[in-house]
Amino acid sequence: MSHGRRPARWTAFEAVFGPEGEAGRRIRLAIVMLSGIIVVGTIGYLALGWSFLDALYMTVITVGTIGFEEVRDLDESVAGRLWTIVLIISGVAVLGYATTSLVALAVEGTVRDYFRSRRMRSEISKLSGHFILCGYGRVGRQVATEFDRDGVLFVVVEQDPTVIEECLAEGRLALFGEASNDVVLEEAGILRAKGLVATVDSDADNVFVTLSARKLNPGLHIAARASSDESAAKLEIAGADRTLSPYAVGGRRLAALATQPLVVDFLDVVTRGEKGIEFRLEEFVVPEEPALAGHTIGELRIGERTGAMVLAFRTRDGNFDTTPSADDRLHAGDTLIVLGSRGQITRLEQLMRGEKVRDS
Repeated sequence: MSHGRRPARWTAFEAVFGPEGEAGRRIRLAIVMLSGIIVVGTIGYLALGWSFLDALYMTVITVGTIGFEEVRDLDESVAGRLWTIVLIISGVAVLGYATTSLVALAVEGTVRDYFRSRRMRSEISKLSGHFILCGYGRVGRQVATEFDRDGVLFVVVEQDPTVIEECLAEGRLALFGEASNDVVLEEAGILRAKGLVATVDSDADNVFVTLSARKLNPGLHIAARASSDESAAKLEIAGADRTLSPYAVGGRRLAALATQPLVVDFLDVVTRGEKGIEFRLEEFVVPEEPALAGHTIGELRIGERTGAMVLAFRTRDGNFDTTPSADDRLHAGDTLIVLGSRGQITRLEQLMRGEKVRDS
């Protein structure tokens, strides 16, 4: 990823004429064929005894069907006339191929891509409280899979047109461009977003993405991929709230699978809802709601009213209480860690919105 500014939009031209585009292949083929005809035509006239400049000039005006008069008189040169006929037919065929390719792709590809891109941006402009996923490599794909499973709204930002096509084929919202570009991030709805995940393969690129995102939205929650402790420290300085090394996490999980397999299975059950068990770990921020903030867990009767179990909570100051009791008082901005089924979590969401909740 380069860090110079480039067009923010995934334009129809980039989509169709990019290095891997069908139009690019067809136009390159036409250019190669045309260049070959000019070279071969020039050699043919040189073989007839013409000078190089005369041979080249005659080849160009013949292939281009310009209609200027002949450089030399061909009335008595049968070989010259035959060679000129061959060049005219070849030139017209290649130019016709290039023209029809351009017209067909302009009508079938460019117009389609234009309206698809326009519709995509219209859908993204309606999002709020979503996540922006920067980078769609191996880590980014896994993040997208987890988001899909949890029903999280997100937009993919990627600078590889083929990856964009893959995202669109999977029904995902995606934007073409560099994730460190302010205009691209604004189009992805960063001012309305809940969070951003930086999973670009390069640590340096993730630093630039984090800097740009933090500048545009100081309150945004940013999680970034890091390949080393040194990179993680730089990402935190750049503004990342959380950093994670896939290698470190993978190593810890493998070690746990070897030494504590049942613990890992339990955590998978409560964090991912695997093996048919629907209990999940969720977190909720206590809102500035008079009916909630300032009350104790016992007064709110969270367990009785929702069925969910409060396992821990973190205060606004960042202190964790891993053994909460009914006498603990909650304040606006505190975060609850709860365990419950889908229905219980839904009731707790209603409670946090200040809605009436029937006792479970």
